[in-house]
Amino acid sequence: MGDGEAFARLYETHKRRVYGICLRITRERAEAEDCAQEAFLQCFQKLSTFRGDSALSTWLYRLTVNVVLMRLRTSHSKPVSLDTAGCLEDSTESAILNSCPVDDLCLAGAVDRIALHRALRRLPPGYRTIFLLHDVEGKAHSEIARELGCSIGNSKSQLHQARVRLRGFLRRKARARKSKMRYPITVQ
Repeated sequence: MGDGEAFARLYETHKRRVYGICLRITRERAEAEDCAQEAFLQCFQKLSTFRGDSALSTWLYRLTVNVVLMRLRTSHSKPVSLDTAGCLEDSTESAILNSCPVDDLCLAGAVDRIALHRALRRLPPGYRTIFLLHDVEGKAHSEIARELGCSIGNSKSQLHQARVRLRGFLRRKARARKSKMRYPITVQ
């Protein structure tokens, strides 16, 4: 079997999952399609660097997440000009605040990632391991069960419990953050 044929089979096998990962992170179809295409392009270029320490699917999904995160990082860091009309009026601070978006998506994303990392650290080790293997690395329950020496049902059950606890931790964190913002910032 030729390299092109093998890669075509790899693409057919994993295209939906790669696209799903991209869509879950970007939440935009066009952006997810671009990211998936970039991920498969990088996969083709870097396939020779695959060492076999993990499943090929795990390597591909990690590569996909890295592609999407790098793309988001570069697309959110567009410079904002302070020389635009209206920014250098008497009330410079007010003009700058009005010209810039109120929600800083990069900052909000960073805060969410920190909250998620803290919540993950609070999970019992077994729940955390299965959550990371399934939801982050993209492994199937059968792979996880084989790797950890447990049943598939146990893997599914622990994943469910991990997700329930994470949701609880994150909801409490979000409620605490909202209660601290008693006086929302208003820009006039």
